[in-house]
Amino acid sequence: MHSYTLRAPAKINLFLEILGSRPDGFHELVMILQSIALADELTIRANGTDKIRLTCSDANLPSDPSNLAYRAAQLMAQNFPQAYARFGGVDIALTKNIPMAAGLAGGSADAAAVLVGLDLLWQLGLTRPELENLAAQLGSDIPFCVGGGTAIATGRGEKLAPLPDVEGLWLVLAKHRSIEVSTPWAYQTYRQQFGAQYLNDRPAQQFRTQEIHASALVHAINHRNPEQIAQALYNDLEKVVLPHQTPVAELRQVLTKAGGLGTMMSGSGPTVFTLCRDQAEAAQVKAIAAQTLNNPDVDFWLTQTVGYGIQVIP
Repeated sequence: MHSYTLRAPAKINLFLEILGSRPDGFHELVMILQSIALADELTIRANGTDKIRLTCSDANLPSDPSNLAYRAAQLMAQNFPQAYARFGGVDIALTKNIPMAAGLAGGSADAAAVLVGLDLLWQLGLTRPELENLAAQLGSDIPFCVGGGTAIATGRGEKLAPLPDVEGLWLVLAKHRSIEVSTPWAYQTYRQQFGAQYLNDRPAQQFRTQEIHASALVHAINHRNPEQIAQALYNDLEKVVLPHQTPVAELRQVLTKAGGLGTMMSGSGPTVFTLCRDQAEAAQVKAIAAQTLNNPDVDFWLTQTVGYGIQVIP
């Protein structure tokens, strides 16, 4: 085939705990990540040149090497020069559905889709672990986005341990269009405010990671219990983002009062989500929150949890 079209699902954090600092300057994390049906689409086709060309449905998104999808193509060309020479450059057409700078790993999902697409287009036959290792060179979220589903992520987020898939759980997403939160700012601010509490010796970090594997949230996921999953949601970054971004804190409060099983900010924000029992409850939560806020700057999405990452669309 000369082209592939791929679906790149977003993700939410069901759990995010910052354990301490790493020698490489990143944070040692333990997270539980979950793919959702809200997804971008990418079409990757051979263009008969030696160039990588990226176009995007959203004019606000750069189409140069500052875009993770572009960098993913560059990484594949660098790592597989013979395949690049044989098959040539590619055109990547990106249709954005995942909001940008939202804490939903949209850019990471796009990069993962490019890795999977070029593996297919160039007939490389890479295994999932090999794709994940490549993905880790680009960003901490990208290895998870390759396979998706439900997983515990440790290290800086690149070390994955799969959990039973949590599929078909409905949720409401909400985000202010005008608000963006820098992920580096969120982590740096957390370090400034809470660094004294860090577990900076390796044994303590490893022990805490093991505790998460036996936590209430993992137990709830193993037993597919939506109520218990919602009760165990946790995100350390709320401690710095919500005081700094009052509208996001207010949005979280409104969604909490609107119903559902549980509400939390995803990642570094500013997207807030509420887990719901079914589609009807999700629609009701969205309607109540939208009416309460009456704010045209806030977008809402109804979506579901899914058990997959990058998918080829026939």
